[in-house]
Amino acid sequence: LSKLMEKPTIFAICSVCLCPGEARVNTETPAGPLYRVVGSLLSISCNTSGFINEHTDKEFQFRIMMPGKRNEINIISTHDKFFSYAVYSQRVRDQEVTLTHVTPNSAVFKIQSLQKSDEGEFECSVANPESVYDGTYSAKTTVKVIDDSLTVSSPGPTSPSYDEGDALTLTCRASSNTVQHTHLSLTWYLQRRDEDNPRPIISLDRDLTLIPGQGFERRYQDGLIRLDKVGEGTYKLQFAKLEQSDQGEIYCQAQEWIQDPDGSWYSISQKEAEKKTVSVQTRATEVPPTTSSLVEGQKLSLSCSLSTQNLEEKFFTVAWFRGSVELVSIGPSGILTVGSEYSARANDGELRAARRGVRDYSLVLQPVSTEDQGEYLCRAWPQVRGQDGGFTQGAAHSSDPESIKISASEGVFSLEMQNAVTVKEGDSLSFTCKVNGAQGQLSVTWQRKATSGAVFTTVISQNQDGVTEEGPEFASRLVRAARPATDTFTLELDKVTPSDAGVYLCVVSAWKTNSKISSHTKESTVTVAPTVCSSVLESFLKLRLIGRKNRVTVGETVELICQNEIYHKMPPSNQVAVIVVNPGQLRKEDENKTIVSLDQDALVTFGPQLEPISRQRIGIMRFEGPAFELIIRHAQISDGGSYICKVVEWLQGPQSHWYPLPPSSTTIMLTVTEPGMLNYTSADTSENEGEDVELQCDIVSKASSPSHFYKVSWLYTGSNHSSMHVLVQLDHTGLLSYPEHPGLRGLQQRLRLSRPAQMSSHLQIEKAQNEDSGMYNCQIELFQLDRGGQWQQKASESSSPIRLTV
Repeated sequence: LSKLMEKPTIFAICSVCLCPGEARVNTETPAGPLYRVVGSLLSISCNTSGFINEHTDKEFQFRIMMPGKRNEINIISTHDKFFSYAVYSQRVRDQEVTLTHVTPNSAVFKIQSLQKSDEGEFECSVANPESVYDGTYSAKTTVKVIDDSLTVSSPGPTSPSYDEGDALTLTCRASSNTVQHTHLSLTWYLQRRDEDNPRPIISLDRDLTLIPGQGFERRYQDGLIRLDKVGEGTYKLQFAKLEQSDQGEIYCQAQEWIQDPDGSWYSISQKEAEKKTVSVQTRATEVPPTTSSLVEGQKLSLSCSLSTQNLEEKFFTVAWFRGSVELVSIGPSGILTVGSEYSARANDGELRAARRGVRDYSLVLQPVSTEDQGEYLCRAWPQVRGQDGGFTQGAAHSSDPESIKISASEGVFSLEMQNAVTVKEGDSLSFTCKVNGAQGQLSVTWQRKATSGAVFTTVISQNQDGVTEEGPEFASRLVRAARPATDTFTLELDKVTPSDAGVYLCVVSAWKTNSKISSHTKESTVTVAPTVCSSVLESFLKLRLIGRKNRVTVGETVELICQNEIYHKMPPSNQVAVIVVNPGQLRKEDENKTIVSLDQDALVTFGPQLEPISRQRIGIMRFEGPAFELIIRHAQISDGGSYICKVVEWLQGPQSHWYPLPPSSTTIMLTVTEPGMLNYTSADTSENEGEDVELQCDIVSKASSPSHFYKVSWLYTGSNHSSMHVLVQLDHTGLLSYPEHPGLRGLQQRLRLSRPAQMSSHLQIEKAQNEDSGMYNCQIELFQLDRGGQWQQKASESSSPIRLTV
């Protein structure tokens, strides 16, 4: 002490030097080392804080210490244009090297095209405009400049030509020999002739997530567009069926990413493969001219020829239409399928269709009647065979219609029959089909198409000689066909059941010397009324759909329970089916999407639109009551929406047939959000004037991905302030700032914000004053980089206020 008293000047100088942890000014640059590629952009931010005047521009300068050198080299300064040494002066004048203010307290240093000689330790320093030094005025970042080893190529022809509906496969090879750990992402682009910017078709990002481009989402979801990584560095783009809009330049682009020490990902290299000019030609079909006028009983013969390239290597389905009614189709493997209205005529040999050559197809109708006249056309669909042997159908192409006129002959007649018949279950069904104007021999065939069926089947037939023959489905039933008069045919079916309901056809044909000259049909709709008492047809169900958690975060399990509020003892014959649909997943189509159903026999069936990978996450269970529980594991954002539980109750009638009762349904809204966070802080506190105060805010978050970053803000409401103000904030990019509030400058100059850990923030108030009393809040915001490299805010929450009394 005596020695200090002898040298008071030394004591005065030491009073300026603060102990560690009490520094006021702080200067920061990104933590290194930063690995960047030769020829790429280098960007280094430099931030300073703690100056008394936060609103005047601070002057920054950058230097570099090259490996093996002893002296620093001046690069650039914000205030001295002669600062640069000769090695950088020309690049600074050419603005290849720049230093630009972002805010009064931050600047960004950029080198547009890195050279190997730029490797070294970069130092950012800030000039001190104040009379005293109090803190850190410089920061350093090490930059490693590495060779660009990314290679991208796309083998195959550069100008392929295809027909509409054809399949297309393109290959892209991308690899890198970078020693450091890097990730690759790859995107296929389409550059159309009439558009300035290329469109992303589909991407595989650095985390191996597939993202379809805008306008290609529906085809990707339907499996018509795929991107597969088939080997180390080999990526295949597949179109199941090309469209006209797909033509243009298609190419792949690869990016190489490296993770900086702060956890963020940076693209160090980007390259494109050679472009493929893909042309897609419209496929055409044609129908050669045929006889446009026929007489009843004659033969109608039509042909269809396909015109496309490489026809021998392709598969098609070809169908014939009269107007909108399909007569017959020939599948890619040659299977013939007859339309429901023509099944009887095909069985009788009146309709024939065949493939006559590589590209030629034919249709024959004989004999024709006036009902056969109209416009005929053929329609072709390309079929792409998959690895499993199955076919995927492409876009249809139709020929020009051919108008066929058919005039009446001596076999002209008409039919009369009831349009609709209602019969009670267990009673007999009786039909009368009356023929007007027919002469000569007549035959009749009675056909039926079930209510839920797609084709007509023969019930019973009676030929022109009076011989009857029952159809296979009715061989064990009591069915009769009769001709009580020359112009009348009848059908009788005993003890009808609900399955006998449907559409019945009376098909009458006129014959001459054992040749059919004409045919006419008439139809009637049959309804079978159940014998169950109508009072019993009311459902016992009154549903309530509840969610154990109606709001969940991504990754949690969803449990929705659909239960009957009116509990009753259900009869042994009663069975229940449930269907759960979610319109939230198909908002664009504005329609319900079946997720899963449980039928009367407890058989679980998934909706046809549900992807196979989603079926692994979904389950359904039935409990007494009845009650049904839908379980969705690992919830995704797309799972959000309105869920409908529909339950159908079935009763068994006296004839042992089941009857569905009116369905009951109920709806619930499910919300799926990104992982949120909770934060808590120190309790209310009271401190003496002149003491240091520390407030703490800890983050508890379910968002643990390396791509998640947090912004921390401290807010203050004093006794003399009517609103809350932001005192200081450290954003998700590491930028520290003090928003301007004239009345709070004194408090802001005494604040110290620190992040001892990623999930913790401390606010220190130096030498607290009475006017610092008030309410303090900590606000946390969660940010994440999207696929385009843009920051997206995912969540925001505030702590409970801390009351500070000084």
